[in-house]
Amino acid sequence: MSHKQYTFHFEEYDSVEELAAGDAALLKEAREVTEIAYAPYSSFKVGAVARLANGEKVIGSNQENASYPVGICAERVLLSAASALHPAVPVDTIAISYHNLHGSSDAPVSPCGLCRQSLLEHETRFSHPVRIILSGMEGKVLVIPAASMLLPLSFTRENMK
Repeated sequence: MSHKQYTFHFEEYDSVEELAAGDAALLKEAREVTEIAYAPYSSFKVGAVARLANGEKVIGSNQENASYPVGICAERVLLSAASALHPAVPVDTIAISYHNLHGSSDAPVSPCGLCRQSLLEHETRFSHPVRIILSGMEGKVLVIPAASMLLPLSFTRENMK
């Protein structure tokens, strides 16, 4: 038997003002995109903005549904839009923010498991890491170098061969 360990590194900033200009602009836009989220059941609005490798930007917001499993997270809305509008272009960086209408929005939250798997698939499809910037409407900001870091021991196309 051997013991293995999985670790990863990320950057933590006290606020959006500490980010490089391009990253700060992306996060500020993600915060604005929370306004177009459709979240009448959870009141937890999520906005995401991606900067693609060609410089284009794509947005996504969560879209809830009365039939609970039918809703879709902002990250997967964004990846679907990016794939439809720019099918051959990888995502470089995605900024994700949220506005909790019934609580605080001052700490980063991480993508759910379905979104982590979708982000990993996008990375694998393009052989290109997706940087992730996470923050609420204010407060600390996390920058993760690659989405794959959020899903150790992941299920990929290699498992299907």
